[in-house]
Amino acid sequence: MNTEWALKELETFINYTQRDYNTMANYAAPDAQIVGQAQIVEKILVRVLPGWRTEVPMNKVDRWGQHREAAIRAREELVREQEINENLGENAPKLSAAELHPWAWSGASSLWQSGHYREAVGGAIRKLNAETQNKIGRRDVSETDLFKQAFTLDYAVRDKARLRRMTPDDSDTYKSLQRGAMAFAEGVFAGIRNPLSHEADQELSEQEALEYLAALSVLARWVDAAELEKAS
Repeated sequence: MNTEWALKELETFINYTQRDYNTMANYAAPDAQIVGQAQIVEKILVRVLPGWRTEVPMNKVDRWGQHREAAIRAREELVREQEINENLGENAPKLSAAELHPWAWSGASSLWQSGHYREAVGGAIRKLNAETQNKIGRRDVSETDLFKQAFTLDYAVRDKARLRRMTPDDSDTYKSLQRGAMAFAEGVFAGIRNPLSHEADQELSEQEALEYLAALSVLARWVDAAELEKAS
């Protein structure tokens, strides 16, 4: 993230939404300018404070109150990030949901921002399944069977294209990459997708959902980067 740019955009929004709370006067900027700036600020907030819509309280008397408080929090987070990490001992790398593979994040983003993490992961799984079907040109199989047939070591045959993570040869590396993709996909659907569909009343924590999205992102990158092999 370009921190300098993000801080500038946040500061602009904070200034736009300044008002005199003693008189409840109008905002410092016209509503059209605030709406336009909010579009950019919301994208920054998703990166810096992913759960801002549920963590920052709504303001019933100020249309932009929640956005403004979130922007102020995000500004301080960015300005003092190094200081916080040094003093609290959190120097580990951070994982941003928005920087995961687009198939994982685009399928989850709208539900994620409203705090529906279980449904967000489910949306990411459906997106990954659909994009894989599109890549190999098949709608007759899905989920575990789809990935098993896509990454099988068998040659491509009519109407059954394959995905190759490297140029096919007889090496152990090639075989390992293909088997690994099949096994990983089976684990994703057996260990993530199936429990989510059977436990609809149990919400995921944000951290658990983020880890699930990371797993989906790995599989999505493998599919996206793989070469398509069709029957000659």
